[in-house]
Amino acid sequence: MQRPHEAYSQVAKSTVVDPREFDASILLKAAGRFQRIRDEWADGNRKELSAALLYNRKIWTIYATSVVEESNPLPREIRQNLANLAVFIFKHTINVEISPAPDMLDVLININRNIAAGLLQKPA
Repeated sequence: MQRPHEAYSQVAKSTVVDPREFDASILLKAAGRFQRIRDEWADGNRKELSAALLYNRKIWTIYATSVVEESNPLPREIRQNLANLAVFIFKHTINVEISPAPDMLDVLININRNIAAGLLQKPA
């Protein structure tokens, strides 16, 4: 059975899009879902919120899995920072699931958008 990060890596490599652009696009998709839920907040959108949280958790699970592998080409410090950020996101996601509130989505929206913006910057 293929591990999730391996499947993700294959998809990222098989597309004509740059892997950084691919990563940015999925983070922006997750942020967009959260933003729509926040903008249209209602008690009845619990199902949509759960689906968006699951999608985001899957993304960050793949990132967390890939950054702990020694074969990952990123510098150790960046890998550690991403792993720590993933742990924070997992904890925050649990808090959102326990006590959902629209303002709690801001953190997830901002993190995903900021990481995506960094990925979209062209390296010097």
